[in-house]
Amino acid sequence: MITIAIANQKGGVGKTTTAINVATALAATGWKVLLIDLDPQGNASTGLGIGTHERERSSYELVIDQVPVNECAMPTRIPGLDLVAATVDLSGAEVELVSVDDRTGRLRKTLSHDTKHDICLIDCPPSLGLLTLNALSAADTVLVPLQCEFFALEGLSQLLQTVERVQERFNPDLGILGVVLTMYDRRNRLTDQVSDDVRSCLHDLVFEAVIPRNVRLSEAPSHGLPALIYDHACAGSQAYMKLAREIIARLPEKRKAA
Repeated sequence: MITIAIANQKGGVGKTTTAINVATALAATGWKVLLIDLDPQGNASTGLGIGTHERERSSYELVIDQVPVNECAMPTRIPGLDLVAATVDLSGAEVELVSVDDRTGRLRKTLSHDTKHDICLIDCPPSLGLLTLNALSAADTVLVPLQCEFFALEGLSQLLQTVERVQERFNPDLGILGVVLTMYDRRNRLTDQVSDDVRSCLHDLVFEAVIPRNVRLSEAPSHGLPALIYDHACAGSQAYMKLAREIIARLPEKRKAA
């Protein structure tokens, strides 16, 4: 199983929307996909139609109690896509992790026993705390959604520094899968400027697929559906399908054959 952490410490950049729709696209191609909602807000769980009353076991138990994946994961209405949901208990996990052994490696240890899934996506919280460090320590690679606005560039620099520290201290094999530009608005000149700046700095690390501002992407979670199911033909869905194809192309050959 390859594990991808979807991370950016800045909130509102499209992490959860990216996690849900990339997971759906990968499942549609025949992959057995696990999505872990590691954000205490639980938006990925809600966006897949999993109500709070249905979340008996969650990512809290996965990390804190190290309950096996097969006991925490639940099927979604998307064939091939399982979810480890988030509950409010996760909001206290940061404090509890401070006093436990191997506080940054607990998720990695739990996921190492999962033999059911081909790929795991982790929707990280909008911070660089211990939950995100657990995700980065468990991950093979990082996918960074980046909103097309000026302040996002500053946050990207901080995240890349954090990735370097994780590589040095916890996970030397951690790589960066790429940066995906989100909330792209062609009518806004600043959007183009940010896009040009990011591509000039990071070159091929930036995906060709660009996720536009799209009403259907915003509406889909209120129906408990990924945009790819809610409106397969909308511009946002088409962009996420293109992104999923690029992601698959960037994975190592041995992983693609899994």
